[in-house]
Amino acid sequence: MAGVTWRRLTLGVAAVYFLVPLAIAVWFTVYNESRGFSLGAYGRIVSAPGFGESLLKSLLLGAAVIVLVLLLALPALLAVRLGAPGLRPVLETITTLPLIVPPITYVVGIANALRGGTDALAATPFWQTLISIQDENFPVVLVLAYVMLALPFAYRSLDTGLRAVDVRTLVEAARNLGASWPYVLFRVILPNLRSAVAGASFLSLALVMGEYTIAALMGYRTFPVWIVTVSGNDGQLSVALSVLSLGLIWLLLLTLSGAGRKSK
Repeated sequence: MAGVTWRRLTLGVAAVYFLVPLAIAVWFTVYNESRGFSLGAYGRIVSAPGFGESLLKSLLLGAAVIVLVLLLALPALLAVRLGAPGLRPVLETITTLPLIVPPITYVVGIANALRGGTDALAATPFWQTLISIQDENFPVVLVLAYVMLALPFAYRSLDTGLRAVDVRTLVEAARNLGASWPYVLFRVILPNLRSAVAGASFLSLALVMGEYTIAALMGYRTFPVWIVTVSGNDGQLSVALSVLSLGLIWLLLLTLSGAGRKSK
């Protein structure tokens, strides 16, 4: 009984800690002493130029990052778990490296690589490829940078899911029945990792939707960059943008969580 009371008290304190500032922020965006209650701040967001374009760009970048992160992390985790368990510390170290490298270092490294690559490949067919990955409409170079940043979080989520499943038994049973490796991966392993995959996907998407430094310094107008640009000196609009961004992230989280539960 004491344990239940303690848990309820802890959850209540946490709810107050998180919800009260959020409620105050929402009230600030909808109430003005001179005009009273108004949703004008949110109306200005929707009608602001670049809102739909920047939001769609960030969502597309997020989808691409999710796909690449899963394609990199999941096969690597399976290969280490099934064929080379001794390499697990090495894989953990590699996936942790992006956490200790400041984002500004990524920007400097990527900028120097692109600048040097443009000069070195100017007379080759690869020059056009180097230019195309920097396209403003869909900057592939940002996708590659975000994949590096998202790998540590996605790795932890997928690794936790794999630890809860007897992967070796599932794989051996499927292979003994004649299943191919693609069939084993998509029809045997993934259905048992839906929650872990949903968690990794959400963490990757949340990172893309909130990352500002790399996109801003490289000159790309993603949704976080657009938020900072539009908010300017309008305090009410700035807070409304933060509330909208937070609500969008939570909506995506609930969508991914619901998809994971529904698929079980």
